[in-house]
Amino acid sequence: MTGDVKRVVLAYSGGLDTSVILRWLQETYACEVVTFTADLGQGEEVAPARDKARLMGIKDEHIFIDDLREEFVRDFVFPMLRANTLYEGTYLLGTSIARPLIAKRQIEIANQVGADAVAHGSTGKGNDQVRFELGYYALKPDIRVIAPWREWDLSSRTRLLAYAEERQIPIAKDKRGEPPYSTDANLLHISYEGKALEDPWVEPDEDMFTRSVAPERAPDQPTYVEIGFERGDPVSVDGKALSPAALLTRLNQLAGDNGIGRLDLVENRFVGMKSRGVYETPGGTVLSVAHRAMESLTLDRDAGHLKDGLMPRYAELIYNGFWFAPEREALQALIDQTQEPVNGVVRLKLFKGSATVVGRKSPNSLYNQDYVTFEEDSVYDQRDAEGFIKLNALRLRLEAMARRQS
Repeated sequence: MTGDVKRVVLAYSGGLDTSVILRWLQETYACEVVTFTADLGQGEEVAPARDKARLMGIKDEHIFIDDLREEFVRDFVFPMLRANTLYEGTYLLGTSIARPLIAKRQIEIANQVGADAVAHGSTGKGNDQVRFELGYYALKPDIRVIAPWREWDLSSRTRLLAYAEERQIPIAKDKRGEPPYSTDANLLHISYEGKALEDPWVEPDEDMFTRSVAPERAPDQPTYVEIGFERGDPVSVDGKALSPAALLTRLNQLAGDNGIGRLDLVENRFVGMKSRGVYETPGGTVLSVAHRAMESLTLDRDAGHLKDGLMPRYAELIYNGFWFAPEREALQALIDQTQEPVNGVVRLKLFKGSATVVGRKSPNSLYNQDYVTFEEDSVYDQRDAEGFIKLNALRLRLEAMARRQS
């Protein structure tokens, strides 16, 4: 069964786990390994992955290191933002939304180099294995998928380290001790899970956080920021046009400096268990607040309510790994159609952990002061409300009369 794999594309970080996986693939499948490392703005240098892959015997033409930051924000984060997406009401899906892009690029590389398999380093307990593999199969139905954590007997950190030492795989000093938690990072967020965080009653240590100051330690003076939108997408900060990745980077800095974007969450994994995760999503939190404020001014009431009703389903599809499914694409088409008038500027106050909307304006505003004023006006006849109320009350009155007669 293992001998029929000739070439495999591995999602490779250069860390301990994927380095062990690389050697294990070479030994177990006797195949050629192609490494793929994605720069999604995780905040750490990805170039050393090339040297590590070379040390493991990978040819230069089979080492792929791609800067995907702009594509990630433009084609994945922003479409999700247009839907005001929150999983289970709070989670901005920072890990989930990165997986389809990685899967997409892996399949592209597999096609380019003639690989007959792809591999990932996700464990058999988590959501990521589902997200990666649903993406693989949606884009290349006949691809062979290798998931080492579901196959090998390296079931503990001790065994993993012993395997690495036996095969002279370089081990970073901080990997020899038991890590206090696992992390996943990209330009949208960083997550912390496991180990020291497994007890949901225990508060995380303050020194764990890397993208935000504690709200109580944030500046005593607020920061004001203006975000410009075009067709639902943010395009500028304080009047300066920025690319998607540059814009999110700028807002990450502003929001993080003001203690914004932390979330401590117990969520329902797709595989069936509950897990506790702690997240930092500073810029994404600000964008989520700003986008909803822009919609409040420009979006028709029932169009907005329809979007809100569909959003939990849309969020669930992304969380569960169905980015490339036809139902997600259909929902995206509906969402994007509603975004045509979502243009203008939102002004926010960032202060000690909160992002508060303090102003909004748009050339497509549906807000009409002539109608909403409490002063005397000539456009709204208040007597019209009586018939409107009676018509809406009719079914309630009929039901009440029927109950009275029974």
